[in-house]
Formats: sequence, C-alpha cells, structure tokens
Amino acid sequence: MNEVDGEETAELQAFREEFHTWLEGHNLGPVGAGFGRSDVEVAKAWQAQLYDAGFSALPPDKAAVVAEELNTVDVFLGTFMVGVSMAAPTIVAHGTDAQKERFLPPLYRGEEIWCQLFSEPGAGSDLAGLACRADRDGDEWVINGQKVWTSGAQNSDWGILLTRTDWDQPKHRGITYFLFPMRQAGVDIRPLKQITGAAHFNEVFLTDARVPHENILGELNGGWAVAMTTLANERTAIGGGAGRGSSIFDDLVALARQHGRAGDPVIRQALSDVYTRTQLLRYLGQRGGAAAMVLKLSYAQHIKALNELALAIEGPAGTLTGSWQDAFLGAPAIRIAGGSDEVQRNILGERVLGLPTEPRPDKTAPFRDLPR
Repeated sequence: MNEVDGEETAELQAFREEFHTWLEGHNLGPVGAGFGRSDVEVAKAWQAQLYDAGFSALPPDKAAVVAEELNTVDVFLGTFMVGVSMAAPTIVAHGTDAQKERFLPPLYRGEEIWCQLFSEPGAGSDLAGLACRADRDGDEWVINGQKVWTSGAQNSDWGILLTRTDWDQPKHRGITYFLFPMRQAGVDIRPLKQITGAAHFNEVFLTDARVPHENILGELNGGWAVAMTTLANERTAIGGGAGRGSSIFDDLVALARQHGRAGDPVIRQALSDVYTRTQLLRYLGQRGGAAAMVLKLSYAQHIKALNELALAIEGPAGTLTGSWQDAFLGAPAIRIAGGSDEVQRNILGERVLGLPTEPRPDKTAPFRDLPR
C-alpha cells in the first residue's frame, strides 16, 4: 500500500492477480450475509478451500483484497468474521501454545464457528460494567448471566466470553476472558427479531454453564486487556465491509439507469461522492493501527449515506420493499455495533490524539459497590 497516493504496491497487485486467477477455478457459488443453515454450509466449504489454498490467516491488506474479490462473485463470509477476524488474532496475541494448537487450525479451516459474548443488557457502550459471573469449581468455572446482540450464536461452536471473576476489584480489573464451549446444557439462545424482519442477533442466557480453567485467555482477572485486542480487530472487521463498496457503487449506478436518473446532475454528484468515499475507505482498510478506528467510524456514516441515496433514486416506493429498503433499515446498526460513533470519537480523542480522558469516578471503586 503506497502511503502517499493510495495505489496498491506491486506485491499487493500480484497477490490480487494470483487470487483472482485462483477464484476463477474455485467458485463454489454465492454466499449471502444471513445466518441460515444453507448459507453456513456453503460458507464452511468456501472457508475450507481458502485455508487449503493459503488464502486464510492473512495480514489486513491481503485479507481486504480477498474480501473485495470474493464480493465480485457475491460471496460474503460473515459467518467467520468473529472467528477469523476477532478471536484468532486475540488467541495469537494472548494464547498459550496449547490454545493456539487446539483452536486456530479448525477456526481457520471453517470447521468451528465462533460468536462474541461481550455485551449485556446493562453493559453495552460501557462494556466494563458487565455482570455475567464466573465462579471457580475445581478445574472448571461455572458461568451465570445474560449476553445480548450475539450474531450467529445459533450456529456457533465456541464463544469469546467476558465474565466478572472478582467483584472486589474496580470494574476493569475483575474481568476474565474465556474460550467458551457453546454446545452444552445451560446455554439458551433466543433470536432477536430486527426491524428488517431478520434475526441475525440473539440473546444468550447462561445458567450454570461450564468452561475449563485451561480455557482462560490471558491472565485471570486480566481479561480487559485481552478484550482490547478483540475490539481493535472488531473495528477493522466491521470497517472491512468497505471492500464491498465497489460492487455496491456499481449497483447504485445500475439503479440510477433503471429509474432514468443517471443524467440527473444532483444524482450524478451524489454518485461521485459515493465513489470517492468508497475508494478512500478501501485504502484505509489496508492499513492498521489507529486507521481501524477511523475506518469503522467513517464506514458507518458511508453506509448510511449510500442507502439514503438508493432510496432517493427509487423514490417513495423504495421504502416499501426490496434489498435497498432492507439495507437502509439495517444501516443504523453499524453505527452501534463494535462501539457506537460516540464511543469511537472518545477513543480517537483519548488514545490517538492524546486528549484528556473524561472524569470517571467509577473506575477506582470496587465493582460490587457500583450502582447497577
């Protein structure tokens, strides 16, 4: 990635050509963005052959290229976003050799699906306020609590789970991160129906569920630092949807032509803006570090704008049915998932720009003393 002009390096261009050639001979058919079993089974087949061909477990710039090229053949592997893009980098950074050996190969091959068990009804933007508890019982921990907004839980074999293990520590210090087996008694998964009519999210009730002590990732009561690795990768993964932007732009142009609006100067200017933002987000997605926070924030705003443009092209009837209506209704969720826009701005201000943090008296008090 050329930092100055945004052009791909010769190495990245060669990789794109290599993958494009491979893709022409290994197309297994489209995969939708849903979580139905048919999509999941096809997604597993795709992920397995990507792994076998060496196109899984890639650095961000090459992963973005793979996502873009897959999108040209209508393949969206969101089933594996939590596993490949969030759990795997966290296990690599914080896991023991035994954990890496056990969890990474089947994860990358698509044999095991992962979900994220972070948010709770009382702990969303303030994630450190989580109250799902874990109590030690010999070589195991007993888990009780509720998680919410868990994408794909109904298909998952494993979850990355944050729990409260020390109630006498300040809220950021008494959290432990587990690699949690989902397929067991005590795990009750209930779908949450969205405004679109779909149910991508779930609430998960954990009642005396169990996880081995050896499945702690990082240190006991040190889960907050581990979670920061996951959340940084989540922002990159969500913003990585920018790789789908080129085909979405082509769809918008086709829509404008279909409705006789391609010559409208207002629509043409709006399309030009969408194209420019799409390219900027693509290049931003090939960088790491603080760019991930900017990418997630910018992508959420971009998706909102392009879906509003689609409905403006279609006119009033566009709000009633069709894929653009569905995308329009779902777009606001991107501004909340992985940390709301407001949270992202706070993080950018404090961690990137070095601005003073907001006063938080609850950061030093024992968690059990905090009002909930």
